[in-house]
Amino acid sequence: MVDGLNSLGFAKPPSETRVVAAMSGGVDSSVVAALLKDEGYDVVGITLQLYDHGAAIEKKGACCAGQDIHDARNVADQIGIPHYVLDYESRFREQVMEDFADTYLSGSTPIPCIRCNQTVKFSDLLKTAKELGADCLATGHYIQRTDDGNGPELHRAADASRDQSYFLFATTREQLDYVRFPLGGLPKTQVRELAERFNLPVASKPDSQDICFVPQGSYADVVEKLRPGSGRGGDIVHLDGRVLGQHDGVIRYTVGQRRGLGVATGEPLFVVKIDAPKRQVIVGPREALLTAGLTMEELNWLGDGSLEEACDRGEAVLARVRSTREPLPAHLGWLKDQPAVYFSIPEEGVAKGQACVLYDSLSKSRILGGGFISSTIPADERILA
Repeated sequence: MVDGLNSLGFAKPPSETRVVAAMSGGVDSSVVAALLKDEGYDVVGITLQLYDHGAAIEKKGACCAGQDIHDARNVADQIGIPHYVLDYESRFREQVMEDFADTYLSGSTPIPCIRCNQTVKFSDLLKTAKELGADCLATGHYIQRTDDGNGPELHRAADASRDQSYFLFATTREQLDYVRFPLGGLPKTQVRELAERFNLPVASKPDSQDICFVPQGSYADVVEKLRPGSGRGGDIVHLDGRVLGQHDGVIRYTVGQRRGLGVATGEPLFVVKIDAPKRQVIVGPREALLTAGLTMEELNWLGDGSLEEACDRGEAVLARVRSTREPLPAHLGWLKDQPAVYFSIPEEGVAKGQACVLYDSLSKSRILGGGFISSTIPADERILA
């Protein structure tokens, strides 16, 4: 804490600091609300109702619907704060679910959790928090916001096993000024202990694992419901041009996939590319997945100076192309006037539509920003990107 500032970085007592706590009904966001209330802040809890189960899925206990809204309300009653439920169904469907379906249909692999943070949570909810006169919006994300007086920075969570920085790279400078992440420096075990200490009714509630609107991980079923007829079949084609078999929709495949291809040639085969216009799933050996670099779109830059300057000087970074992988050494540059990332060692299974998140190569903690992967640069130049 900087001298003269409260724990959220404001130069006034907590009792005079209004905070909107985003309450999803889970343990993490509930602990955030309870912690801030315990510290004496003027806390207002808000839960977003993001979808109607009947619109696309039938799933009980999903985030931001049904039981979770009930749980958030119970927590708010327990800790003694006002609580509001806002109907964001139409916005969520348009900005997250429709985008999810269209991205799959284009042959890319979407990340709806990033879209949700980008639009509904850190745009629409942030605006609502300001309209309520709040000084900031607090969430239960595991990521750290630091500010030494030179402007806020975004850093990976102290608990590496819970770090959510991959899903929050699109947080803009303006949003970072306003959002707070009270759990960023805590391990999950301590958060559970705090839930018990505050006697929260969700203290033993399990963490959500799936994408909130996707039942049992069946992405293709959701796309089919949102875009009837999208499961049209086509050819499974080897890189050498051989047609190996048929598939029942490109929406059921993603780059790097090995299981469930339904073809056999005596060698392990992986999905190396999806050609949506031709309805082709292109497969090949594992080495065909190796990628020398990539280009990005919808870029967000949180580093020093501008992204253009960083690309001009070939700035060294750590690049992360999947949430389950550690960042790899790389450098920034250009490819046909597009910002590009070039890996020091070829990366495997880089998929269009996924995010490439950039970290500072020295601290290995600071998030410099990133973007969505728009094209890949194969390590083997004979394979078209």
